[in-house]
Parts: sequence; structure tokens; C-alpha cells
Amino acid sequence: MLWVDKYRPKTLKHTSYHPQISSRLQALSSSSANNAMPHLLFYGPSGSGKKTRISCLLKSIYGPGADRLRLDKRTFTTPTKRTVEINMISSNYHIEMSPGDAGLNDRYVVQEVIKEMAQNKSLNSAGTMEFASNPLAMKKSDVKSSKKAEFKVVLLVDVDRLSRQAQAALRRTMEKYASTCRLILCCQNPSKVIEPVRSRCLGIRVPAPSHDDIISVLQSIATKEKLTLPPKLALTIAQESSRNVRRAVLMLEAYHVQHRDVFAMKASSNLPPIQKTDWEVYITQLANDITKEQSPQRLMAAREKLYELLINCIPAQVIIKTLAVELCKNLDDELKHEVIEWAAFYEHRIAMGSKDIFHLEAFIAKYMAMYKRYLNALFA
Repeated sequence: MLWVDKYRPKTLKHTSYHPQISSRLQALSSSSANNAMPHLLFYGPSGSGKKTRISCLLKSIYGPGADRLRLDKRTFTTPTKRTVEINMISSNYHIEMSPGDAGLNDRYVVQEVIKEMAQNKSLNSAGTMEFASNPLAMKKSDVKSSKKAEFKVVLLVDVDRLSRQAQAALRRTMEKYASTCRLILCCQNPSKVIEPVRSRCLGIRVPAPSHDDIISVLQSIATKEKLTLPPKLALTIAQESSRNVRRAVLMLEAYHVQHRDVFAMKASSNLPPIQKTDWEVYITQLANDITKEQSPQRLMAAREKLYELLINCIPAQVIIKTLAVELCKNLDDELKHEVIEWAAFYEHRIAMGSKDIFHLEAFIAKYMAMYKRYLNALFA
């Protein structure tokens, strides 16, 4: 098992940073006993701990039965007789899914899943009947914990990827089945969620942890693995991880596999460099290429590299953000703000449009024209 899964916190009190969020979620789990918990919207950057805190919240509400997960593959039929397959993770008390994977048919998936969950029997009667019919299937503790809340939970991941039609359908469904079903929405960018949905949820922002928080997590994992983590290495990983806890833990484990001698008691002060991922190296090469030469041939070569990144499932927003950071490393201060401005402009175009490659290529063309103009003015 990977360290990121092995040492993931299981309860709210074991979360190692942002204690104010944990105490707030603990109060919400207590309010679920009288069905006072509202719909929730968790938002924050990737790797900040949103999914971990949601899992801890579900366990606090329903008990250990919320951890008994199973993978289901559901098939939905749209009104136009098209079939859509979605993978879902579910327990006896909640269901987790990413409806954005359905593409343009996400509206039907959202409506059908929430309707099906809300129309089933309440958890009290369902849990008691299941225990009476099959005592081995559920423990008595699960039945007791199910009496804490009489509603089910539908966890929707990456809500900011849903189409506007699906979000509008989600708003109506939230109101219709509010008495028997609670929605927990999870996203990175809440501005891409329509206002009617946001106004019906209690927003919980999970900010990215600080470098000191990440170092504390890494040292805790190293202690449990009986390793000696050099402070310099912990700081380097925290800085290279972009304040992403998941990525930091994966980097630590990969570094341990490659350089086990560094974690010995008498490790050398000269640490081997942390190896970047292939896609980061690829974007760095792309940034260097378009900075060295600005020509139509170089633009065509950049298009091929962009296609290669998109084919390998690197999100367009991640590509344009990483590319802008790499470009700014080789620029004068008077150009950096302009590059960031145009990167934000085309990132917004990516969010509003449907063809990512158009906007990525347009950003590169804009940068090449801007940099060429700067060089001509410099040597004029």
C-alpha cells in the first residue's frame, strides 16, 4: 500500500493541520443527529485534504460502516436512448461519483442517481431490516450509528466540471429531495459552480497547507516508517510539491525507493536532486523551445507537444499554469506580469470553451509574438 493511503487520517481529530476546519466538521456531524446538517460545498486546491476530511466526516456521522466501500459500475440510459457508464464508490450510507465523466450526459446521471438514493427507505429502517435479515452483513454498531442520521449522502466530485445544464438540474434536485438526501459537493474552483447551487450549500474552504504543515506530515510518516528524514530534504520536498500534501508524500516515497542511503543515520549532507515527473520535464522543454525561437515551425512543433500532454491526461489548466511559471523563470520583470495576465485570460477561455488545444496554442502564439516584439525593441 502506498504511504499516501496507508497514513491517511481516519478521524477528524487525527487531521494534522487546519484544526479549525476539523472542529467545524465535528459540530456538523453532531448536528446530523436531528437532520440539521445542510448541503456542503468543499472547495480548495488539489492535495489540500478535501476528500480526506469528507471521509472523516462520513465516518463521524455513520460510524465504521462508512468505510466499507465497494466499486459499482452503473449504466444509465438517456432520453435519446444513449447508454452512459459511470463508476461509483458506495457504502450502505453514501455514494461517491464524478458525474463530469459522463460528458454532455452528466445532467441525466445527476438526476437519476440522486432520485434513486432519495426514494429508497430511510437509513433507520433500512439498517434495522438488513441486520435482522442478515446479521453477518452488518454489525450492531453500524445499525446504532445509522440511527444518528436519517438521510443519505451523495458525494459529487469535481462539480466544477459539470455543464451548466447539469448544475441547473442539480439545483432543482437538491430542493426536491432535501428531506431524505444530503449532497456533499467537492471542487477546486467554486467560481465555476453556478450561484444558485452555491447559495444552497454551506461553503467550507480547505486551503493549501503551509510548508511547515507539509514538513510535519512528512516527518510523522518517516517516524512511523522508522526512517531518519533530513530536514533539508523535507524542506525541499515541501517547496517542490506546490503545497500539495498528496504529491509531497508520493515524492517522499519515490525518493526513499531511489535513494535509501539518504535515510540512514549517517547520511551525506549532499542530497541527490529530486526527480521531476515526465510531464513537468516535457513542459520545461517546451518553455525553453519557444523562448529560443519564435517562428511558425516552432509553433507547429509546440502544437505536437501540447497534443502529447493532453493525450496523456494532463489537464489543460495544469499545462497552462505550469507553462506560465516556467516561462517567467527566463524573463525580465517587465514581461512577467504580461505573461501571467495572458495566461489567466486563456485559462478563463479554457474554462468557458470546449477545445482546450485552441486556447493553449493561442497562449503560446501570444507569448511568442510578445517575446519577439520585446527582443526587437531591445536590440533596435
